[in-house]
Amino acid sequence: MCGRFVILSPPEVFRETYGYPEQPNFPARHNVAPTQPVPVVTAEHGRRRFALMRWGFLPAWVKDPADFPLVINARIETAAEKPSFRNALRYRRCIFLADGFYEWRRGGGRGAAPCLIRRADGRPMALAGLWETWSSPDGSEIDTAAIVTCGANGLLAALHDRMPAILAPPNVDRWLDLREVDARAAAGLCRPCPEGWLTLAPANPRVNDHRNDDPDLLVGEAAPVAPPPPAPPTVPPAQGSLF
Repeated sequence: MCGRFVILSPPEVFRETYGYPEQPNFPARHNVAPTQPVPVVTAEHGRRRFALMRWGFLPAWVKDPADFPLVINARIETAAEKPSFRNALRYRRCIFLADGFYEWRRGGGRGAAPCLIRRADGRPMALAGLWETWSSPDGSEIDTAAIVTCGANGLLAALHDRMPAILAPPNVDRWLDLREVDARAAAGLCRPCPEGWLTLAPANPRVNDHRNDDPDLLVGEAAPVAPPPPAPPTVPPAQGSLF
């Protein structure tokens, strides 16, 4: 799965990598958490577009978000059949702007050690995503998104049995090509990436608290002996404000 990620590259690097015309200026983020606004790139009518969306997918048919679970990941194996994701896989695919993600060692529980996974070449990490616009009864709209996941590769299997679908550079174009690439073909792009693409390093246990967002999170530290180490990651309330 993917429950936290980082955005470290300058905005111009993302713009050059993904080719959208907008020139947004956004700061580095070292602990992006669910329900927060996240930058993504979409393609509409063959044109790339930068957008901010709420990380937490809401299907258009949801009546009351308070009665719907927080959905931050979408399993690619079932996305084409699930009512929540079926239309998004066909018509609303996106790329999360990211440079890496955190994962906690298998077993969970108190003291689970966080790790930071990044691309070995230091380039942005193209995380496949799905998005949807949810309309409230009062007519207001929120764009929401989820990260697509697939089975873990050999490197990450010791941490978790799932990982984000990290697209190869040539497959970014195909994932965003809604006219020529159908849902079945798009799903075929989301598979475990080669182990050699990635590096894995200890992260600071302070990442467990979503309120911490600073460069020190990227540097591993020994977990304290007393008091007990922090619990696994907390997340903000499921219905937090988009901004």
